[in-house]
Amino acid sequence: MNTDEKYRAVAETISSRGASDTLVDIIKELVKEDQLDLLLTFKKSKSQSIDQLKEASGLSEEEVLEKTSALAKKGVIFNQPNSAGVLVFRLLPLANVGIFEYTFMKKLTYTEEEKRLAALFTKLFSERGGLNAIKPEQWAEIIKVIPPPDRTVPIRTNKATGKRTVIDINEEVAQDAADRILLTGDVKELIEKFDEIAVGYCFCRQHKDTEGKHCKQTDLRETCFTFGKSARFTTENGFMRMIDKKEALEILMKSEEDGLVHKAYHPNFDITKDETSICNCCKDCCGNSTRFVVNVATYLSHVDPDICKGCGTCAIRCHTDAIKLGEDGVSHVDPDRCIGCGVCAHFCPANAITLSKTPPRTVRVVITRPE
Repeated sequence: MNTDEKYRAVAETISSRGASDTLVDIIKELVKEDQLDLLLTFKKSKSQSIDQLKEASGLSEEEVLEKTSALAKKGVIFNQPNSAGVLVFRLLPLANVGIFEYTFMKKLTYTEEEKRLAALFTKLFSERGGLNAIKPEQWAEIIKVIPPPDRTVPIRTNKATGKRTVIDINEEVAQDAADRILLTGDVKELIEKFDEIAVGYCFCRQHKDTEGKHCKQTDLRETCFTFGKSARFTTENGFMRMIDKKEALEILMKSEEDGLVHKAYHPNFDITKDETSICNCCKDCCGNSTRFVVNVATYLSHVDPDICKGCGTCAIRCHTDAIKLGEDGVSHVDPDRCIGCGVCAHFCPANAITLSKTPPRTVRVVITRPE
C-alpha cells in the first residue's frame, strides 16, 4: 500500500460515509505520513488499549505514546483513562464531537493552514449534505431518524425585572418512579456539579469567521465548556483552558445577554448520564440551529395574553420560530417547536412569558429562514 492509498484507508477508517478526495485532503492536512500505520490499526476497533496498539502496530510503547499524543493534539485521537483508570485510545469521528470541532475549538490566528482546513470542511459538508439543494420537506424526513445530540437548559430570569420565569412545580416529571429522570435544569447548578471546567471557542462561529461570514447575533466566541475527563483532554491538548466556577458563570451570563441558548451534551446522547459539555448556541451559525433542530427539551414556554403587549420581541429572538404574533395582537407558542430555552421569556419587556417543566421530549424542527 503506497502513501496515498494509506491516506484514503485512514479516511475510510475515520468516516463511515466513505473517503472522498476532499476528506483525504483534510486528513493530509492533519496527519503525518509516519502516523498512518498506527491509525490503520483502528480499522479493527475504534477504541484500544496501549497493549492492543503495540501488538497491532509493532511499535514500542514509547513510540505509541509519542504518536497518539501528537494525534490527540490534532483532535484525531482521544487519549484518557476510562472509568476503571485504564488509559484508552479512541479514534475520534469526523464530527459530533470529533475532528471538525477540535480543529476550530482553539483560538484561531487565521493562518493559511487554518483557512485551508476551513475551506476543505465547508466543501466536504456541502458535498455530503448538498444542504442548499435539500428542500424543507426533505429535511422533515431526514431529521426523523437523527438522535438528539443535546439538551436545552433554560435561561431562568426576565431581563427587565430580574424575576424568575421558570416554574418548577414538580421536579420529578416521570409517571413511574422507576423511570424517573432528574435533570439539572439550571446552568448555575450544572456548573456547581463539576470541579474541572474548561472553556474554548465556539467552533461553529469560528469556522464561519474564517469565511468572512461573521455572526450577526453575538461577538462572543469563547463560550463552549467541557467538564471532567473532557476538560482534562481539551486543556492537555491545547483546545481549551481551565477556568474556575466564577469565570464560567460570568461567561454564561454574558451568553444569556446575547440571547444564546444553553445546550448540554451527555455521553452517547444518554441524558441519564452526567453532562460532558455545554455549548451556548446562536441562531445564526450553530449547526443544530440554522437548518434544523433536533433537541431534548424539558421546559415549555407559555404567554399570558392579559400581560402580552404584542411587541414581537419574543418572535424575533426565538431560535426555532416557535413563537409568533397572532392576528389578535398577542404572541402564541407552538409547543411542537418550543425547546424551552427561555430566550423569549428573558427578553420579554412585559415579563409576560413563563416556562413550565415537562417530561423529556425530543423536538424536531425544520428551520426555513432566508440565508
